[in-house]
Amino acid sequence: MKTTRLLFMLVIAVFLLSACGQPNQTGRQVTSFSFTDQNGNPFGTDQLSGKVWIADFIFTTCESVCIPMSQKMAELQTAFKEQGIEVEFVTFTVDPETDTPQLLKEYIGQFSQDESNWHLLTGYSQEAIENLALNQFQTIVQKPNESRQVIHGTNFFIIDQQGTIVNEYSYTEESFEEQMMSEVKRLVK
Repeated sequence: MKTTRLLFMLVIAVFLLSACGQPNQTGRQVTSFSFTDQNGNPFGTDQLSGKVWIADFIFTTCESVCIPMSQKMAELQTAFKEQGIEVEFVTFTVDPETDTPQLLKEYIGQFSQDESNWHLLTGYSQEAIENLALNQFQTIVQKPNESRQVIHGTNFFIIDQQGTIVNEYSYTEESFEEQMMSEVKRLVK
């Protein structure tokens, strides 16, 4: 009896430990969209088709996490370019009523002078971005009536060539950059 119980507990422990090392693969599909980028041009799934891309959610008047998130996005952009890995970067504003293409253009200029593969998107309603974030990325976006600050998730999402969200990473995790590099390298091969 003790041997069976011990064997059962060992199997459970092995299962739990193996689960800890698995990536957070989602399998969620991003449906078709076309919004407006920081240059006033249409940009969406048509331009991203067949490409690996990394997405996040920020807003230009953010008083907390958005600046460090955008700094990390710029660092990733540089790191991928240095390694010759083609990947697109897509940032959705969570405050589209405030964030015009012009404001997004000024905002990106604080972090990168290379806009060739980084698109900051606006041109949708608050309800649309809240629904996109929740239904497709399973992250929160909520604009309280009593505050100018928008509540939003802080993960970076990797989307494959078919528009499937394959993983998400918290930018605050110590090794998230290395993990993202490894995952994107695997996808672009």
